[in-house]
Amino acid sequence: MEVMHPPEPQYHPFKRVGVIGGGQLAQMMAEAAQPLNLELIVQTPHISDPAVLLATDVVLGALGDLAATSQLAAKCDVITFENEFVELAPLSVLVDQGVRFRPPLEALQVLLDKYDQFHWLQTLGLPVPPCKAFTSVEDLLSQGWDFPLVLKARRHGYDGQGTWIISDQAHLKTVIAQLGSMSLLVQGVVPFERELAVIGARSAAGDIALYPIVETYQQDQVCHWAIAPAHLTASTVQAIETIAQTILTNLQGIGIFAIELFLTATGNVLINEIAPRTHNSGHFSIDACETSQFEQHLRAVCNLPLGNPGLIQAGAIMVNLLGYEYAQSDYPQQRQTLAQIPNATVHWYGKTEARPGRKLGHVTVLLQESTAERRQVEALAIAHQVEAIWY
Repeated sequence: MEVMHPPEPQYHPFKRVGVIGGGQLAQMMAEAAQPLNLELIVQTPHISDPAVLLATDVVLGALGDLAATSQLAAKCDVITFENEFVELAPLSVLVDQGVRFRPPLEALQVLLDKYDQFHWLQTLGLPVPPCKAFTSVEDLLSQGWDFPLVLKARRHGYDGQGTWIISDQAHLKTVIAQLGSMSLLVQGVVPFERELAVIGARSAAGDIALYPIVETYQQDQVCHWAIAPAHLTASTVQAIETIAQTILTNLQGIGIFAIELFLTATGNVLINEIAPRTHNSGHFSIDACETSQFEQHLRAVCNLPLGNPGLIQAGAIMVNLLGYEYAQSDYPQQRQTLAQIPNATVHWYGKTEARPGRKLGHVTVLLQESTAERRQVEALAIAHQVEAIWY
């Protein structure tokens, strides 16, 4: 989609950007920073974290260590985030001291708690599944919710962690007993036909750029692959782009935001959740788009013009390389075999320890078929091929 250019003033560009977090998302951000001649400094607790080798500088400290973030701020013009596992109250002290965060803390305030996020989306009149704050098993049962239903942690859910599909009343009581006092929300199960996602960027000047909508495949709430672009009707594309424009405009955020969605069998679109950061569903953009989501995020937070988010190829499929065992290995033979797939690029995150479900890397394969229907068939065949090699 074309970048929108509302009549806003220009802003002075920044050269030094700090990132709270040192995982693979910060690593790919560091890769994107180099051709932009940006200095990227990470705050991370472990010297072995993926982004450390590529960062200009490193501040060692836990992500919630305010003293470490103060050190980071002294080295940077602006600070951004690798993930949403942050506490806003301590950071607001630094804002009062002149530290600049992007996305702004005001934008994060409505997104970090998933129940607050759903409430905010409802106030905008946007389509969301039925949702309610969870108070007790008794209260939930008295409201007549149908099983199965979804329980979600209101904070810190990630890669399938923090989401439970509840089959019946006995299962509900068992899960609640295990979770204790965790803040939760309850959501109706959506009878979706497909899961979709769209990555959007907004600059401080108000420019907005949207990436092609992708179809994602989740197993046990973990993304296994994503196809770009999703094979959708023009009306569905328009509906999703309108949703994304509405969210980014009203949020007044700066940077990349990922919007995950459900598409029902009747053609309705519902918002699942929003992540205020670069996102797994946008990894295809590194190899398949003129401007990757990581470069775009840096452009937005550093007051550089947004780049073109369009595809440079007919399409692409991204397949995650997930841990399937407890091991100390970088799987050289499997990676070499994957790299021999035509039009494939293997991205390895350099993690030293594998465990089930951990994201160790991903493979992007550019698609060659000329029609949407044939690209879908091609993409699914490649996904099966990659997973057969990897697992």
